[in-house]
Amino acid sequence: MQNSIPCLFMRGGTSRGPFFNAADLPADISTRDSVLLSIMGSPDKRQIDGLGGAHPLTSKVGIVSRGSKPGVDLEFLFAQLQPEGDTVDTSPNCGNMLAAVVPFALETGMVEPHGDTTTLRVLTLNTGMQCDITVLTRDGGVEYEGDARIDGVPGTSAPITINFLDTAGSVCEGLLPTGRVRDVIDGTQVTCIDNGMPLVILRAADVGRTGYESVAEMNADTELKACIERLRIACGHAMGLGDVIAKNYPKMTLVAAPREGGSICTRSFIPHVCHDAIGVLAAVTVGTACVLDGSVAQGVAVMAGASTRKVSVEHPTGEFSVDLELDPANPHNVTKAALLRTARLLMRGEAMIPASVWKGTAQ
Repeated sequence: MQNSIPCLFMRGGTSRGPFFNAADLPADISTRDSVLLSIMGSPDKRQIDGLGGAHPLTSKVGIVSRGSKPGVDLEFLFAQLQPEGDTVDTSPNCGNMLAAVVPFALETGMVEPHGDTTTLRVLTLNTGMQCDITVLTRDGGVEYEGDARIDGVPGTSAPITINFLDTAGSVCEGLLPTGRVRDVIDGTQVTCIDNGMPLVILRAADVGRTGYESVAEMNADTELKACIERLRIACGHAMGLGDVIAKNYPKMTLVAAPREGGSICTRSFIPHVCHDAIGVLAAVTVGTACVLDGSVAQGVAVMAGASTRKVSVEHPTGEFSVDLELDPANPHNVTKAALLRTARLLMRGEAMIPASVWKGTAQ
């Protein structure tokens, strides 16, 4: 016998996975995690017995509920699973999966559309960050087709605008968790920063790489990956994150001068696999480093001075543009981060869970 939970399988940005109404999942966290591991087919390299896609970007889960705080329309809990791991990490945010939250809520009747466009305030329970998400609802439902294009996703879709309201110090104590814009850790110059995602930024040249290597080359470079992991562990302690060996953060981003007309070129590890693109909040955080005087991005990034800056972050499959609004009185204070994503409902149905894992009682 198996038990079932209603779910929508959705793409959010360059990620995808099943989305659930929080009320349909077990309230006990340990049981919930066992259910999610079973649904995704982890731990298994191919996730052959579940819905996972054998990659960290397709081993993600979204859990949505109505807002319980004043001014908040929806609450979102992101869960990161790993193909070969047996853990469910709800510590970091995911800006890509975030793009599918409002479409999920509209599709399931959790909220109603507000006209041609619907803007809802979403609280990410992972870190307490809030954002306003706008989707097209011209015909009374979610509009998925349109002319918006994001690198890493084929074709075009309707635009989804995400305006982050308070990203600094999402997991760490502040924007610059070490108290400095640049540090030397394990013999390497780094900028440890958290503007939506704990990130360690380093120049590719400082670890003997160009920063233009392909994803396959990066993933096959065992010497580099070992070096990056040693650095990540050391930076985790410096950032006040403790022992990060088993954690999915901080992410590691190598930067180099842009070569496709953007602001900066990146290769991101999430944290042990090189990203085919770059995460939403990682792009926001890299963009923030580009406007901070003294960061490791200085002298590498190509920027034009203005109170509102568009940072074009190049990655292995294209670029990701982030609009940053700076406080004129304090150029190190980013007051707004806005960006464009897309999403699509791929399938609706029920996820099946063996009775040996879960007896079928949500609450």
